[in-house]
Amino acid sequence: MPVNYNVAQEQFERYCYYRDNGHLDFVAKANKCDNYFAGQQWDPATLNKLKAQRRPALTINKTLATMATVFGEQLEARADVAFLPMRDGSEETASALNKVFIQIANNNMYQWRESEMAADGFVTSRGFLDVRVAFNDHMQGEVVIRKRNPRNVLIDPEGEEYDPDEWKGVMLSKWLSPIDIALMYNEDDATYLKEKNGSEYMMGYDSIDRPGNFGGLMGDPTGYPDSMVDPAHRRIRVIEYQHKQLRMAWHIVDLRTGDMRALPKEWNERRVEDLIQKMRAQGVELGKTRKLVEQIKWTVTADNVVLFDDWSPYKHFTVVPYFPFFRNGNTIGLVENIISPQDLLNKTSSQELHVINTTANSGWKVKSGAMQNMDAEELEQRGAETGLVVELDDVKNLEKIQPNQVPSGLDRLSFKADEWLKGISGVSDSMRGFDRADVAAKAIQAKQSAGSINLAKPFDNLMRTRHFVARNVLDLVQTYYNETRLIHITSGRDGASPAAEQLIINEPTPEGHIANDLTVGEYEVAVTTVPSRRTWEEGQFFEILKMREAGIPVPDQFVVEYSHLEKKQELLEAMSRTDPEADQLQMQMAQLEIQAKQVEIAAKAADARLKEANAKLAESRANSTLWDMTADEDPAVGQAEQQVLAAQQHADQIGLQHMKMQEELNLKRQQQEHGQRMDKVKLLIDACNKREQQQQQQKAADTTPKAKEASKA
Repeated sequence: MPVNYNVAQEQFERYCYYRDNGHLDFVAKANKCDNYFAGQQWDPATLNKLKAQRRPALTINKTLATMATVFGEQLEARADVAFLPMRDGSEETASALNKVFIQIANNNMYQWRESEMAADGFVTSRGFLDVRVAFNDHMQGEVVIRKRNPRNVLIDPEGEEYDPDEWKGVMLSKWLSPIDIALMYNEDDATYLKEKNGSEYMMGYDSIDRPGNFGGLMGDPTGYPDSMVDPAHRRIRVIEYQHKQLRMAWHIVDLRTGDMRALPKEWNERRVEDLIQKMRAQGVELGKTRKLVEQIKWTVTADNVVLFDDWSPYKHFTVVPYFPFFRNGNTIGLVENIISPQDLLNKTSSQELHVINTTANSGWKVKSGAMQNMDAEELEQRGAETGLVVELDDVKNLEKIQPNQVPSGLDRLSFKADEWLKGISGVSDSMRGFDRADVAAKAIQAKQSAGSINLAKPFDNLMRTRHFVARNVLDLVQTYYNETRLIHITSGRDGASPAAEQLIINEPTPEGHIANDLTVGEYEVAVTTVPSRRTWEEGQFFEILKMREAGIPVPDQFVVEYSHLEKKQELLEAMSRTDPEADQLQMQMAQLEIQAKQVEIAAKAADARLKEANAKLAESRANSTLWDMTADEDPAVGQAEQQVLAAQQHADQIGLQHMKMQEELNLKRQQQEHGQRMDKVKLLIDACNKREQQQQQQKAADTTPKAKEASKA
């Protein structure tokens, strides 16, 4: 039983340091933001006071509507991860790595886990994924990606970088039952902790016998007599601490490239030398060196029990963070800044409703004993009814209290609160699809683009988190996917429908090589943003239709392939079984239709140019008449100028006539070629029709009684 007071005490003190230096403040902020997102926006004491005064407390939950728009923007910007070969890498291995990542993402339902993590970040300012290797479903291990509750992840209080590789440590805290501890760690430790009635430490209320997490209690165990010994009751806080320490380690060095890799701590000098000799026999020159390195130490404790304490098998922390805004260690979300405008909107709307209610039932002033048909209590209950009749001894003895007037500007303040919500969050009416009907479509698109710019930083940080996830997955794949295994991939983004594919990695070949060796080479992570699959497919379909409208001869099977038909695979198979000559004929018909449109356009252009030439000719003749009138005033000058003008007019007339004849000739040539092509197509159509008729006649002849008897004979 690994009871170690020193290690456990040091671990718990470090946990208290992480908890009390920023984490509890974050938990309080996260709880408040979650409440506002869920519509629980009134302080309980204030709410009870308003109820006692019979005053309304409205909740106009614009926070949920605003964040729903941000969630939609995230869903429309999915991640597309690719690995690019660098030193000693190859395109084939990079392609295999891309497919392996797709398989890992599909197995872990990554797109939904990423959406949940992003939602945590948008609302509470922190979201976390956990990337590690598990051996539950595969003997060789599989990469597992899980979402972490941000309240149970304690980040380095002294960390000032977004990248967790720059942190000194990260801590995970969770409440587990003895059964969970027995399954994950050790059965003896679970039995020991189950029989403990309290903690050894003065801060024991946060170590054992306290259900729930940082966000609040999950239940009160005092009401259940057997809850303290129930093995399924989660009452033990398990603290998992990943931190960096220095150690001396052997490194192997590639003498050709200078690349250096650290070896496991249990390797001695003799084992390193054996590896060098084996690699030298294969033609790879390696060297060795021993140096001081920074490595991750992994310690897991529960009260005074050390469940695990050894070097981490990973190069990175398993935790991958997402922060919408990160400034020198401070995390900022999207909800915390709209809490004040949300409160203002709720209070002003409630006050407006209160004023309206008091207008309908503002109260009465009545002289004692003046009412004949009811008493004061009945008037209090029925005073706001329509058609109320009160019998009095004197009408002057009853008077309705005049209500207060609605303060001027109260409705304007509600409008301002709504506008402040939009301005602070960066989510406009255009992004939510609530623009006025008279706003132009281009203006709406411009506003939506501007709204996307307002959210550029949170989505840029989301891209950074995706890069960290892909980086960690790449490291785990190159470390643990080192044996031959069969990978099943299902991907439908590039095709008409999801297609299954099988890939064998690290497969030895008869030549002595290893095909798709994922452990060799270095690769760069490239993360891009692509629209959701539905949006992407619709865009592809409309683009291919525009290509056909523009005259590009796109085959029909591609149009069907990018459509959203339910049974398009069957349609594609039926189209592939059609007659090739008929397909060729269809393509020729489509080309002829395009050429016919081109001829029509050319004819219209020639006619326009002809009209322009006639106009120029008429203008030239008019100028000739003008020169004749000028020549009468000065015969010598007029005669010379008239000769020059006549020469120019003659040249213009010749050029215009030549242009006209050329246009007419081109038009006739195009019409003649088009007619010849149409004649050929008609001949082909007639030939196809005759062939089909012959086939039908042959089939009819084969079904006659004589033909059947002949076939039997």
